[in-house]
Amino acid sequence: MKVLAIVLAGGEGKRLMPLTADRAKPAVPFGGIYRLIDFVLSNLANAHYWQIVVLTQYKNHSLDRHISRTWRLSSMLGNYVTPVPAQQRLGPRWFSGSADALFQNLNLIYDEMPDHVIVFGADHIYRMDPRQMVDQHIDSGADVTVAAIRQPLELADQFGVIEADPSGRRIVAFREKPKDAVGLPDAPDQIFASMGNYVFKTQSLIEAVREDALDPSSKHDLGGNIIPMFVKSGGAEVYDFANNVVPGSSERDRGYWRDVGTLDAYYEANMDLISVQPVFNLYNDRWPIYTGNDPLPPAKFVHNEGDRVGHAMESLVSPGVIVSGGTALRSILSPGVVLHSHSHVEDSVLMGSVKIGRGAIVRKAIIDKNVVIPDGARIGFDLDYDRQRFAVTRSGVVVIGKNEIVDR
Repeated sequence: MKVLAIVLAGGEGKRLMPLTADRAKPAVPFGGIYRLIDFVLSNLANAHYWQIVVLTQYKNHSLDRHISRTWRLSSMLGNYVTPVPAQQRLGPRWFSGSADALFQNLNLIYDEMPDHVIVFGADHIYRMDPRQMVDQHIDSGADVTVAAIRQPLELADQFGVIEADPSGRRIVAFREKPKDAVGLPDAPDQIFASMGNYVFKTQSLIEAVREDALDPSSKHDLGGNIIPMFVKSGGAEVYDFANNVVPGSSERDRGYWRDVGTLDAYYEANMDLISVQPVFNLYNDRWPIYTGNDPLPPAKFVHNEGDRVGHAMESLVSPGVIVSGGTALRSILSPGVVLHSHSHVEDSVLMGSVKIGRGAIVRKAIIDKNVVIPDGARIGFDLDYDRQRFAVTRSGVVVIGKNEIVDR
């Protein structure tokens, strides 16, 4: 069976501002050296699905550059990861929804004519072996299979909820954020929440997006319009993500999936990585997360004189980092970060080439690329003052955007 993978990476990510002021959501850095899109692309590549199209739209330059520089597969073997920006092939308009994005790019499907099409989102943190989902889809004969993660019943109003028949497989309803959701047949206190990952029979997908394009009342959304179409015809099945077994995984990280759609969710997912036993294990070499690495030297820790000691504890430290007489505690230091003498950073995420000045103190912050924190500055101590200059989340995380100028 020939399979084409399409990754939807046009997300604007408004709730992640200012991190998305200069880039699309899937291009946001994560965990020091990665981009959000690396996780879905790694899942597909590890499963040997090597014909991958990435549909982009919003502020796509950073994302396109990352894909072009990092995700190079063997063209001699017919393998590729190709970013495809919105091309206005059907008139002077952008994508009006995920279903419309597929409709406007049907030529990509016609070029390959696969038996099945994988359509995955680009901005979640998880490991998944998609082959197992595709196998269930093929065995069932369904028109579409929707990946779902189990969530508590009381959280149903936060998700697109899938309701299954007594077998737990055939979808009988697909509702957005219902207040009266019904529990699962085998777990009345849980619901199936859609992960935004789908496997389609090719011809069924083509016919569905064509029909949807002719409906002026449609929002042209996969979850809101296309899936209910298949539910009505009885051709939709659910794939329980809890059944997915990734090589090298443990019971602790099995079923891990995070939507980092808000700044607080993004911060918490990063902070999990530096715990003694993180739920998401970056060190699973049987299912690696791939990314591009610039030619940077190893991290360096210098000075060991009295209280001028360069060190990092409970932290992730990337290549090219220099901790020069400063301290990093429970933090993520991305490539090129520099901590100068007597500086102190704790519970923070520092992105590429951030500089922390002499004696500066940073606490519970996300600082985007190229920001310079001046000598003696204090970030994260007076939140009222910080709100006048930067974004501050509900939980009190100070967020400084890319290239922002910071005064002392």
